[in-house]
Amino acid sequence: MPTVFITGANRGIGLEFVRQYGTDGWTVIATCRNPIAPGQLATIPGDIQVHGLDVNIHEQVDRLGQDLDDTAIDVLINNAGIFGPRGMSAENMDYIKWEQVLRTNTLSPLKVATTFAKNLAAGQQKKLVTISSMMGSITQGNRGSDYIYRSSKAAVNMVMRNFSADALGQNLIVANFHPGWVQTDMGGLGAAITPTESVIGLRKCIAGLTKEDTGKYFNYDGNPIAW
Repeated sequence: MPTVFITGANRGIGLEFVRQYGTDGWTVIATCRNPIAPGQLATIPGDIQVHGLDVNIHEQVDRLGQDLDDTAIDVLINNAGIFGPRGMSAENMDYIKWEQVLRTNTLSPLKVATTFAKNLAAGQQKKLVTISSMMGSITQGNRGSDYIYRSSKAAVNMVMRNFSADALGQNLIVANFHPGWVQTDMGGLGAAITPTESVIGLRKCIAGLTKEDTGKYFNYDGNPIAW
């Protein structure tokens, strides 16, 4: 069976990815910051391998890369992310918190991608997926506010578009996805769709990705999003 690697796998969309892939018989490499107390992640049946990983500590990323050196990965999902402080206007911006969000949402996905690119190249499907957001679309970002989160997702869109070009020699398929407005800690209980609905859509899209899709940006229902 194929293997999927998921960051931020102990809650929200990441946890639902683990549940659905595990149910379908995939080998799931699930990472979270505290593998000793992973919460619901520990209760999911299937071939679930839980590894400790704080994506912001790049030495940990390197160490896990060494531990998994001989492991082929079919699909890697850069899911770990944070929203950061809400209600920040340009006049009262918390620049330290902004840097922290950029590190998590923009820098660390590239670190994970470069560290495990060889594992993806050894897999059959060779798919690198980053969970972005429609809020990272410059074309649609005309309502103001949320500088921190919006900029981090716009930046990771550019980072992964660049990486998709650099990774062509490895035949990797690189795509970014908006998961929808999802009922998670980040999206809130009033969001439009459940994690189950989001991940069903995302998995269908991921399964259908081809080389022609590399470097593109999609909604969870498969519709393209303008950069």
